[in-house]
Amino acid sequence: MSKIALERATGTSADRAFEVFTGDFKDWWPAEYTWSGPGALADIGIEGGAGGLCYEIGPHGFRCDWGRVLTWDPPRRLVFTWQIGPQREPVPDPSRAGEIEVRFRDDRIEFEHRDFEKYGPGGDAYRNVMESPRGWPSILDSFVSLLNRQ
Repeated sequence: MSKIALERATGTSADRAFEVFTGDFKDWWPAEYTWSGPGALADIGIEGGAGGLCYEIGPHGFRCDWGRVLTWDPPRRLVFTWQIGPQREPVPDPSRAGEIEVRFRDDRIEFEHRDFEKYGPGGDAYRNVMESPRGWPSILDSFVSLLNRQ
């Protein structure tokens, strides 16, 4: 199975980390990693509860749903589909998308992006990009940076 597994020290409780990860998503998610881009992004977030949508709202109210919450277990665990493909295109069919799991522990998070094979022939290259320093490591560092500023 193809996956990325990372861990980051948070220096805070699982409760606070879960709250910031889900409730303050727009404050830590890099705007340059959205379809709207910096200056045009109106909102980005994760709706609470199983079945909630992961979404972006861009210029003129354009909305793009890029995932669905599969497990909402505050403050310990969050699992959602990652319906963004190798070319940064929406993947409407969740059976062709990977999954993200974040486990919140006191003082750290454990992160996994799995099922890259579901993206098809470009899945391995996609994993390599998301595993590179500019992918998930940078994105998670942005989350930890917000925790440290608050």
